[in-house]
Amino acid sequence: MESNQINWGDFEKVAIRVGTVIDALDFPEAHKPAYKLFIDFGVPTGVLKTSAQITKLYSKKELIGKQLIAVVNFPEKQIAHFKSQCLVLGAVNGDEVTLLQPMSKVKNGLKIS
Repeated sequence: MESNQINWGDFEKVAIRVGTVIDALDFPEAHKPAYKLFIDFGVPTGVLKTSAQITKLYSKKELIGKQLIAVVNFPEKQIAHFKSQCLVLGAVNGDEVTLLQPMSKVKNGLKIS
C-alpha cells in the first residue's frame, strides 16, 4: 500500500478529463526532450496546452487525433517560454512514458473517476 494516502475528498478535487490532441510541436527549449501539445477537452474546458516528455515512444504525427487522459485543474506552470495548463497522464518507466487513453473513442471532456 502507498504510504501517502489521500482521502476521497482529495481525489474528488482532481479534474481528470479525456481530450484529443489537435497539434503537437517540437519543444527544443525544454530541459529534457518534449513536445508542446494542444489538447481539445470540449465544452466547457476548451483547448489547453502542455509540455509532455513523451518523445521516446510517440511521434508528433501519431499524436494528432489521439485521445488521452489529463488533469485539467492544476495552475499554469511555466516551462521555458511556455505555459503548461494541464498534465497528461502516463505510465512512467525510466525515460519512457506510455500515455493513458480510453480503449475506445469517447466524447472530449468526459470525467475520469
